[in-house]
Amino acid sequence: MSSLRDLGLSEYEARAYRSLLETGPTTAKELSRASDVPMGRIYDVLNSLETYNLVRSQTASRPKKYVAVEPDTALDRLLEDKKRELQEKVGQYEDIVDDLSSQLESADPVEEPFWTAAVGPNDSLDLLLERLAAADDEIIMVGSAPARQVDILSGTERIVDELEAALERGVDVSLLVRPDLFESLPEEANREYYERLFHYDNYSARASPNIRTTFELLDGVEVCIEVPHPLGREETFGVIDMKDSDFTADINKAFEEHWAEATPVGPP
Repeated sequence: MSSLRDLGLSEYEARAYRSLLETGPTTAKELSRASDVPMGRIYDVLNSLETYNLVRSQTASRPKKYVAVEPDTALDRLLEDKKRELQEKVGQYEDIVDDLSSQLESADPVEEPFWTAAVGPNDSLDLLLERLAAADDEIIMVGSAPARQVDILSGTERIVDELEAALERGVDVSLLVRPDLFESLPEEANREYYERLFHYDNYSARASPNIRTTFELLDGVEVCIEVPHPLGREETFGVIDMKDSDFTADINKAFEEHWAEATPVGPP
């Protein structure tokens, strides 16, 4: 069950406020008795509640009297305080991330081949998004839309988010697809690509009928190969992420040959 303590009040503060709602205007001594807050603590508690703007005092009276603000107003004020605290925390964490980003650096690329894999639509998409986010210089996407791994619209939006972020940080993005790909995608998915990517100078798209596979080549040294479902279902079974200089060199050469023969694709 929710309580005022969930919004930041102490046990004594919560008791005092609830009692004030029941008693109406009252003195500190009377409130101590009604709320079971010790007399030695009641003034500190009331001062704290005044700081939260949850009580008002009548200083002209002797002894001084206190009254609770209306519950709706009190709860709104407590909620706003919590929102401010969270925003401050977000800012602090963002500063920490910025600071750590300058401290933590990836090791120099290792020439030894390395590969990893993800199985299942969601894990496959997560791995692909992770690798797109790691690209520094170039992203080459070939084949069918990566969004087919999950719901087309949500998948496309997440892919385009990463591509747009890459373009913003100066990464060149090239998309090579079959001519009928955009015709097979929902209009909303196409709009994501057209409206958000095509205006970038470092983005280009071409179409070729010779495309048979789906992969992403990153910075010329890493490739994500999408594995179709072995039972022929219209989904990606998994993604293999591989770093192998010889293998990626062959893939890059094949891409350049197809790219040279492909037809530029522009917005409708």
